[in-house]
Amino acid sequence: MSDGTHASHGTHGTHGSPNGYGSCFDTLGAQYIDGEWRAGTGSWDIVDFNPYDGEKLASITVAGVDEIDQAYRAAERAQPAWAAVNPYRRRLVFERALRVIDDNEAELTAAITAECGGTAVKAAFELHLVREFLREAIQLALRAEGRILPAPDDTRENRLYRVPVGVVGVISPFNFPFLLSIKSVAPALALGNAVVLKPHQNTPICGGGLVAKLFEDAGLPGGVLNVVVTDIAEIGDALIEHPVPKVISFTGSDKVGRHVATVAAAHFKRTILELGGNSALIVLDDADVDYAVDAAVFSRFIHQGQVCMAANRVLVDRSVEREFTEKFVAKVRTLKVGDPGDPATHIGPLINSGQAEAITSLVDQTVADGATALVHGRTDGTLVGPSVLTGLPEDSPILAQEIFGPVALIIPFDGEEEAVRLANATPYGLSGAVHTGDVERGVRIARRIETGMIHVNDATVHDEAIVPFGGEKHSGVGRLNGDSMVEAFTTTKWISIQHGRSKFPF
Repeated sequence: MSDGTHASHGTHGTHGSPNGYGSCFDTLGAQYIDGEWRAGTGSWDIVDFNPYDGEKLASITVAGVDEIDQAYRAAERAQPAWAAVNPYRRRLVFERALRVIDDNEAELTAAITAECGGTAVKAAFELHLVREFLREAIQLALRAEGRILPAPDDTRENRLYRVPVGVVGVISPFNFPFLLSIKSVAPALALGNAVVLKPHQNTPICGGGLVAKLFEDAGLPGGVLNVVVTDIAEIGDALIEHPVPKVISFTGSDKVGRHVATVAAAHFKRTILELGGNSALIVLDDADVDYAVDAAVFSRFIHQGQVCMAANRVLVDRSVEREFTEKFVAKVRTLKVGDPGDPATHIGPLINSGQAEAITSLVDQTVADGATALVHGRTDGTLVGPSVLTGLPEDSPILAQEIFGPVALIIPFDGEEEAVRLANATPYGLSGAVHTGDVERGVRIARRIETGMIHVNDATVHDEAIVPFGGEKHSGVGRLNGDSMVEAFTTTKWISIQHGRSKFPF
């Protein structure tokens, strides 16, 4: 097609063209570089397992340093032509991607369940947000606006252009891999950049192969998006240090984020870091307790608690502590733990056995240190039942960390001042919530919480494509979504024009 996009791709590597989304684990377990599906040449294989039943889903030979270079060089070659495509035509790719998702929703849901252990609620939530971010990408393609600024000389003109940064490196996590890859990839592409994406090794298909397949089927030209499945054990910091990418967008833990930021800064690269959280959901004395219970249970246990915005800590005014706790515990006891493929399941498996063991150990140690377990979940392989802990000493280590599992902490407080102090007593600052019968009271408290996002009378887990998303403190640097995407994935270029003649001092 003359607009620089095409409806289908005609050139593929040794793996051939994947036939469909229903067989994605058989067909998409490969590298995707310069429009070709190919085997990696690294020294070992990533084995992709179903976290619920341990079934082997795929085996992928990792990409080596040479393939990282090939991916970035392909992106570098393809990017100028892609940026030159009229943005009205560029956005057609995202319109087609939406239709591809609609046509393959059942298969995509099955993939999220199989690889991520996502329940029906989680899969639906993830696909809904993917659609929202693709719709926003359609609009973003037209949003890189320039400006004309005054000049001190009447015959001179100052123009500011918004231009793509060039090539963006994206590193996505395992918990919402399809969404959190698309969240950076789609806007970067919409704004005229090329992308190299590295998914998490636990979710190489949902976070990588499916993204490549989606955009290939939507007509994105070869080389504009490349996917490399690999690990730092094979490539070291090659993905970040490579000279081609100008921006690195990373979503994951604050520990790894710190390393990414350090390496990127040493190579003069911009970073967008969406990191962990330790969010507080505050229940004030005038809150609707039943509603607050529903919001808190969802905020803590959606996707087994493997959500950066999850309500780690539930802070409850002592005047309603007993009522809230009794109702919260009763609701938690109704949550069904088991097969994520069962529509009745609320809590599926954690991503791997190591994570399940870590969460189990954390709960056991916290109870041994004096906390009371109102609910003490049983662990069976990767299935970890929900736990509800209270009576924690204020210096308990669990209060200061992100808990990436189904564990809720109930903490009483006396009055607003203590609620604010406890909510801020963490190195993180991603999300939060305040429940109250007085909305403006809730807003006053929300403004005092050191967090990038906070919600009055709602859950802590929210993401909207047009609203800036990001954290404070150890929860990240920069913002995504909406106009923040333009800031993240473009740069400003100043061009001045002298319509007359300048006078020079020599």
